[in-house]
Amino acid sequence: MVALLGFGFWKGWSGGPIERPPGELAPDEPEQTEVADLPPFEHQGFRITPLAEFRIEARVLGVERYRFGREAQLSPIDLALGWGPMSDSAVLGRLDISQSNRFYHYYWKDEPPIPPPAIVRSSANMHLIPAAADIERRLERLRPGSLVVLRGKLVQAEAGDGWNWRSSLSREDSGAGACELVWVDEAVEQ
Repeated sequence: MVALLGFGFWKGWSGGPIERPPGELAPDEPEQTEVADLPPFEHQGFRITPLAEFRIEARVLGVERYRFGREAQLSPIDLALGWGPMSDSAVLGRLDISQSNRFYHYYWKDEPPIPPPAIVRSSANMHLIPAAADIERRLERLRPGSLVVLRGKLVQAEAGDGWNWRSSLSREDSGAGACELVWVDEAVEQ
């Protein structure tokens, strides 16, 4: 009984998804500019190497928080984000979207609402590294349906034992290695 009450409190507190009208709410593609002159820096025992400046305005499709493991220490939250047609409620209403194990999944019944390559080009799972505690708090308040602007860098993270995690630099890829690893300098909910 206590567990059910706790779950009900958490669900009520989290607020659930935000309903949005049909139409592209975040029409623009992410902006990415490669960098060659930004030096690596240390963060929580990791060496962070900037690969590209990055800015995205998108609709949150899913939020997944992580508490355990090396990746969670660096990136405690993943956002599945959509822009262009994947920010449109008419498209999203015909997809089932989920996240697990650092992946974002989408399914449809019968026919896809848009061609599958357009789904890949207009959405992504992003592993977020908050630059500061206040940014992490802002990210944790997001929920499906939120509109957000993120500004920062796509990065590679390395540990002293040889472990590394590298961001994708393409919006055309899918599957393992296709997620963006984003150092978040700014997060603004619209």
